[in-house]
Amino acid sequence: MASNDYEFVTRWRFEHTTPEEIDSILTRGEDLARWWPSVYLEVKKLAPSNADGTGARFELYTQGWLPYRLRWSFVVTKANHPNSFAIQATGDFVGTGEWTIVAAEGDKVDVTYDWIISADKPLLKYLSFIMKPFFSLNHQWAMERGREALELELRRVHGEKDVPAPRGPVPAWKSGGIVLFVLAGAGAVIWALKTLL
Repeated sequence: MASNDYEFVTRWRFEHTTPEEIDSILTRGEDLARWWPSVYLEVKKLAPSNADGTGARFELYTQGWLPYRLRWSFVVTKANHPNSFAIQATGDFVGTGEWTIVAAEGDKVDVTYDWIISADKPLLKYLSFIMKPFFSLNHQWAMERGREALELELRRVHGEKDVPAPRGPVPAWKSGGIVLFVLAGAGAVIWALKTLL
């Protein structure tokens, strides 16, 4: 595995819901910036779904806790609603993602997201050899915000009043910018020493 290759598996469990409700929220890509605004800054729908649920295409502008933003797009490549769908990503990272949505005991639903990507954005691509743990933590942070935001969206879907707004994006001054700057500097020094010696 190259230093800029990443594989993440995220697992969420929700109560008092159904796979149909979860699938309905996750498959409306155009709504991501509304209910998951801490990560999805802008989303544009470029193409609708085909009759079989595939083919929907979206362009996205996203961020996490660390102070970099990503431009990428995805197309739905596989659909077995309400239990699963897969996407192909291109842009600042390239790879595949697959959502699996399964009813558990009672009224619980287990959601799994398998995300296998290569980072092509220069910052991620060339600093992954030293920054990989921090980029991975950034992904975990983003997915935890997604779990929180989806719980709030389910409460709204169920008609609950006074549901708080989801967390918005992290302002640059509160982000991990200092950490990223220090580690990038350390990485540059290590690279320079290895090159010169």
